[in-house]
Amino acid sequence: MNTYFIAGHAKLPQGMAARNLYDSITITLELDFKYGVIVDSSCTLATEHGREYIRQLLRGYCLGDGVEELIEKVQLHYRGKAGQAIQAALRDVNLQFELVSCK
Repeated sequence: MNTYFIAGHAKLPQGMAARNLYDSITITLELDFKYGVIVDSSCTLATEHGREYIRQLLRGYCLGDGVEELIEKVQLHYRGKAGQAIQAALRDVNLQFELVSCK
């Protein structure tokens, strides 16, 4: 297997459907070992459509290039209430990426 799994978390805002299920959003990434490219991802948004949209948005991005461009992509394309939480979870997952990349 040439991939590894990491996760990031952030608090969800009040008034969201997903908030009835979870207090926070979790974004999980399957990354290529060699380059840090996102092979697959998932998140805990309430709807399948939202989860799949984020999955498509993140796929193929290289975390080795930093997270800011990915966050800008989310800001441009995702206009739901969870936008800030998704961005915070991506920053958290990037911290995890940096920790495991240093080893």
